[in-house]
Amino acid sequence: MKAAVIESVGKAVVAEVPDPTPGPRDVVVEVAACGLCGTDLHILQGEFAPKLPIVPGHEFAGEVVGIGSRVTEVSLGDRVAVDPSLYCYECRYCRNGHNNLCERWAAIGVTTAGGAAQYAVAPVANCVRLPEHVRMQDAALIEPLSCAVRGYDVLQSRLGAHVLIYGSGTMGLMMLELAKRTGAASVDMVDLNPARLETARALGVSASAASPDELDRPQGWDLVIDATGNAAAIQDGLDRVAKAGTFLQFGVADYATRVQIDPYRIYNQEITITGSMAVLHSYERAAELFAGGVLDPDVFISDRLPLDQYPQALDQFAAGVGRKIVVVP
Repeated sequence: MKAAVIESVGKAVVAEVPDPTPGPRDVVVEVAACGLCGTDLHILQGEFAPKLPIVPGHEFAGEVVGIGSRVTEVSLGDRVAVDPSLYCYECRYCRNGHNNLCERWAAIGVTTAGGAAQYAVAPVANCVRLPEHVRMQDAALIEPLSCAVRGYDVLQSRLGAHVLIYGSGTMGLMMLELAKRTGAASVDMVDLNPARLETARALGVSASAASPDELDRPQGWDLVIDATGNAAAIQDGLDRVAKAGTFLQFGVADYATRVQIDPYRIYNQEITITGSMAVLHSYERAAELFAGGVLDPDVFISDRLPLDQYPQALDQFAAGVGRKIVVVP
């Protein structure tokens, strides 16, 4: 079969690889679409994946075309979205409900072959059936949405909060849509990319600008969310949190990224700094929200490129051009 392969640091190609074979409790999915994500860029940079080469792609959906000998939950022809998370279910963190912090954490498309291919293997337990009205080519959005749902689980936000989001890429826009639906009094967004801010305005952001200095909230924001992973944005965002407010590190930063904090201010103003790591008990809820129309796929997906153009798609994504980019085998 044809697949994208990150062969080595900085090198991605499209090549022929062996067809996948399901284990007893696995299914083979014919991939309809696979989304690109910041994680894929980190893998290309030599981070996250324990070894290369790897077939990337952890945001995908498609049709079940093969089933293992002990699979009864789905049938050939079923349309599914795939949760890429792979847990051991034995370590301390899995046993106390924090599977996303598993000591043996793994993921389809990160530690094992993923969905940037014609076919992918997944445990049947990771497959969520799609309602008939959901297009499989759109359902690659469910995985990033499940990360956003996890982020809001961490925030435990109150009604009437004033929210500031750094970054109006896919994840920032998803956090915007969830903020609107969780009772935010206002949702402001900052980004240096005017085209992306235009999308945020189309989705109903309260205010948008290239810098929070252009926004009218001198006392700061109750919730500040970084969806960039950029050191300058994170540093600025930490200074914008109102008293008794919360800063959420949601964007994925490089390993070497460092910022400074003011311990006295954190103490004196009771500021919470927290993070949100991937998916945790949120994939099925995200699938239901997606089926209910929480996102407009035609707004979120800006580019649908053939799998043959995967290296070019990575370059486009790295350049910040467009919103969600998906490849179609």
